[in-house]
Amino acid sequence: MKGQRYFTDEELKEMGRRTLDVLIEAIDAGYKEKAKELAQRMYKEFNYLHDGYFTWVTGLQTYIYEKLGVDAVEEAERFAHTIESKIAFIPSGKTDFRERVIDMLGGLRGHLQPIEIKEDDEKVTLTMKPCGSGKRLIQKGGYEAGLARVREPHRITWGMKDFPLYCVHCPVMEALGIESTGDFAFCRFVSDPVGEEDCQFVFYKDPVDIPEEFYTRIDKKKPAV
Repeated sequence: MKGQRYFTDEELKEMGRRTLDVLIEAIDAGYKEKAKELAQRMYKEFNYLHDGYFTWVTGLQTYIYEKLGVDAVEEAERFAHTIESKIAFIPSGKTDFRERVIDMLGGLRGHLQPIEIKEDDEKVTLTMKPCGSGKRLIQKGGYEAGLARVREPHRITWGMKDFPLYCVHCPVMEALGIESTGDFAFCRFVSDPVGEEDCQFVFYKDPVDIPEEFYTRIDKKKPAV
């Protein structure tokens, strides 16, 4: 109601503070339960934006796909990720193997899902359980709600039909990586249909061991040994 005061000045000041700052204060003061409560609050705040953005992005992709077609989606994705790599990511070609794995984990943890990590003589494998964006969008019913799937096989769908539109950024980023560094930073193992099983991010210690199919599915050629 006009003229009625709903918040005190102290409440307004406190509500405008970053949850991170309040959380650190609670930890420093030894307030364990308060810190746990604030950690959960921060998780919910970030997850709200996280899920909102991947839905928003897929809505924009859907508009492009339905109005202009799959090639326009690829063009838009290439443009967006080229800008993104200049601002947000360290090019994989400028880091060693260990750093590439650690950098990737730093990004994947931003999806707020558990990650299973395994290493053998040939590779390191990261598995989000589940994928915090593409698979969760499927699980949340995004495509039933009106988001598009790419109906036709294409290099940005790894040659699959009815491909979840949000997930096309993965084939595009693979192609951009090869074009800029000469090879994969890591390979994605996915199910067909995508999202039926958890996707895996596989870092081969020797690029020679990368199966040729990972190149051909995005219209690339495996470099000669």
